[in-house]
Amino acid sequence: MDVRVGLGIDFHRLTPGRRLVLGGVEIPHDRGLAGHSDADVLLHAICDALLGAAALGDIGQHFPVGDPAYAGISSLELLKRTVALLAQAGYVPHQVDAVAVVERPILAPHIPTMRERIAAALGVETSAVSVKATTPEGMGTLGRGEGIGAWAVALVRTFPGSVRPREPPESSTGKHRHMDDSREAGQDARL
Repeated sequence: MDVRVGLGIDFHRLTPGRRLVLGGVEIPHDRGLAGHSDADVLLHAICDALLGAAALGDIGQHFPVGDPAYAGISSLELLKRTVALLAQAGYVPHQVDAVAVVERPILAPHIPTMRERIAAALGVETSAVSVKATTPEGMGTLGRGEGIGAWAVALVRTFPGSVRPREPPESSTGKHRHMDDSREAGQDARL
């Protein structure tokens, strides 16, 4: 079984006249996050972590900001589409750990629902999804309440029974070679 880890990070400005959606949950607040989609910064970080784990690029490559198809789209839908991209590459989500950095509002009452919705979109048990929130203690842009940031780490694994082909390592000339070739040339294959 091939297991990989990815890291995602995202930031969005808070702006009047928008809904605040985090972790797939609408949260009462006087401002929402600016963005082309629903701007769910937490789910965007999770999408990037999943895509990164499978070396599939980032959310902007797959769901471009200027594309009208994604205007106002739910980030839960983007997360489901990310899971489909993983499946095409032979991977499934295994576990996600995410944190939102936000001065206000308080997210704790909403975290259980966030975990449930994220788990459903990923096709995993709720116990495989961790969501936390922390405050920047008034420091910097996030501390002044100008925006919200999120970080996520995701673990993906190959489909049960699938075998992913391995690429041979590249030599210093950029040509592929096998590890045994380096031993024949008198080089230590561990380098």
